[in-house]
Amino acid sequence: MPLHSSLSLPREGFTIDVLGRILKHTALNPALTLPLLLLARFTQKGQGLTAAHPKLLKHVKTLLYLGLADRISAWLDRNAANNWTRDDTWDWTDAGNELVVVTGGSDGIGKEIVLQLAARGIRVAVLDIQAPTWSDDATDNLPTVYYAHCDLSSPPSIDAALADIRTHFAGREPTVLINNAGVCFGKPLLESSPQLIRKTFAVNTLAHFDLAQRLLPSMVARDHGMVVTVASQAAFVAAPLLADYAASKAAALALHEALAAELATVYNAPRVRTVAVCQNYTRTRLFEGFKEGDGWVNYTLHPQTVAEAVVGKVLGGESGLVVLPAAGWWVSAKVRGWPLWMQVGLRKRCVELMQGWKGRVVEQGREEEDGNDAGKEAGVGEEKAA
Repeated sequence: MPLHSSLSLPREGFTIDVLGRILKHTALNPALTLPLLLLARFTQKGQGLTAAHPKLLKHVKTLLYLGLADRISAWLDRNAANNWTRDDTWDWTDAGNELVVVTGGSDGIGKEIVLQLAARGIRVAVLDIQAPTWSDDATDNLPTVYYAHCDLSSPPSIDAALADIRTHFAGREPTVLINNAGVCFGKPLLESSPQLIRKTFAVNTLAHFDLAQRLLPSMVARDHGMVVTVASQAAFVAAPLLADYAASKAAALALHEALAAELATVYNAPRVRTVAVCQNYTRTRLFEGFKEGDGWVNYTLHPQTVAEAVVGKVLGGESGLVVLPAAGWWVSAKVRGWPLWMQVGLRKRCVELMQGWKGRVVEQGREEEDGNDAGKEAGVGEEKAA
C-alpha cells in the first residue's frame, strides 16, 4: 500500500492544493528560475530577450525570491520542530523494537492508519472500545496488528489495555503513540448534558494526557519515540454546535505544543518527536451529514488521505504540523489573526455546516447513526474513532 505521490492527482480531485504543488515545482522552483535568471543576465540571447521585454527579468527575480523564501522557511520550520537534531535509530524491520499504538483504530481514519502501517509489516496495537472492522476489507489477516479493548475515558481501562499489549508484544514498550480517537455529539451548549461534555473531553483530550504519562517515560529514557495528535481544524475555528468538540481539540493542540517544548527543555529528550494533524471534514461516519466544502479551497477529505499524511510523518521520524487541506494553513490556522469582524462573521456562517449532521456514536460496540438520538442515550463507555 504505497503512499500517494505528491505529484499525482489526489483522491479529492483537482483542488487549490494541487495547483499550489504545481506552482511550487515549476514557477516557484529555484532550480528552474535561477538558471533562467542567469541565462537572461549572462547570455547574448537572454540579454536580447530582456531588452525586448524589460519586465521579464523582474518577474523571474520575483519568482526566484519567492521560491527561495518558501524553501528557507520550510527548512527553518523542519529543523526548529526537530530541535536541530536527527534520529537515525528508527528501525521498522521485524528485528527492530518499534511498536505503534493507535487509539480509535477500529474504524475511520484510525483504521486506515492501521492498514497502511500493517501493509509495511509494522507492529501496531489498537486501543478502541469498538471491535475492529477490518473484516470488511480483503486484508483482514493482519499478523502484526493486535486489538485491545479499551474505554479511553477510563484510566483503569487504559492501564489494563497497555498491560495487555505489552504482554502480547513480549514486553516491548510502544515507541509511537497516535492519539486518533475522538467523539462528537453536535449539540448546542444548552442542549448538551454535563455527561456528554465530560465524555467529549475525556476521550478527545484527557486520554492524551493519560496515555502520554504512561508511555512517554520509556521514550524519554531512550530519547526516541513519537507522539502524534490527530486534532482538527476545529481547534482553529470553533463553530456553533461544536463548542465542546472544538474546545477539546484546541486543548489537545495546546497539549501537543507544550509537550514539544517540555521534551526539549525539561526532559532533555530532543529526539522524541511530536506531530499535530489538523484536518478538515473527513468522509467518515463520525461526521456523516456534515456540509461538504466548495471542492476547491475547502474540500472534503478521504480518510485514506489523512492516514497517508500521518503514516508519512511516522515513517519519516520527524516532528511537524500537518494541516489538511493545505490551504487551511492560510485560512483556518490564521483566523485568530484576522480582524474581529471577520472572525465573528466566519464563526456565524459555520452554523450551516452542522445542519445535516447525523454522525455516529459507538456505545460498547453498539452504533447509533443519528447523532441527536445517540446523544440522548450516550453515557459512560462510548467512543468513536475520529
